[in-house]
Amino acid sequence: MKIRNILIGLVFGAVLFSSNASAQTAKDSVETTIRQMFEAMAGVDTVKLSGCFAPGSIQQTISIGKDGKETVMTVSLSQFTTSISKLIKGDADERIEFASVQIDGSLASVWTPYKFYYKGKFSHCGANSFQLVRTEAGWKIQYLIDTRRRQACE
Repeated sequence: MKIRNILIGLVFGAVLFSSNASAQTAKDSVETTIRQMFEAMAGVDTVKLSGCFAPGSIQQTISIGKDGKETVMTVSLSQFTTSISKLIKGDADERIEFASVQIDGSLASVWTPYKFYYKGKFSHCGANSFQLVRTEAGWKIQYLIDTRRRQACE
């Protein structure tokens, strides 16, 4: 009788553990990676920030120059983390919404409209487009491009 109760307890525990272990979906994991990136930016944690990106990742932004023309600027991960390292904790506050998360195997595509606040004051808005890849270390950002504007930021 004791052995039977122990076995039932072990089986019940295994079922509970396996359901908890698989409770986080691929979508949750992808969103977690993106949230960690923004937490690292706000916390000026460049090590954590770098860890969100895949080796060889590309970061770009589309903005309107002083001449009124749209330009696409590309920065390396090193340039991006260096710019974040010059901030004070809490300076960068990017508030996002997950509008779309699409996953096919080891590829995820995520669209997040955002509003960016610098030192507590509204700075600009736009949308982020993330492409993530699933690696042995988890989901990593391979490509990030965003838009930036100051108008039409309802």
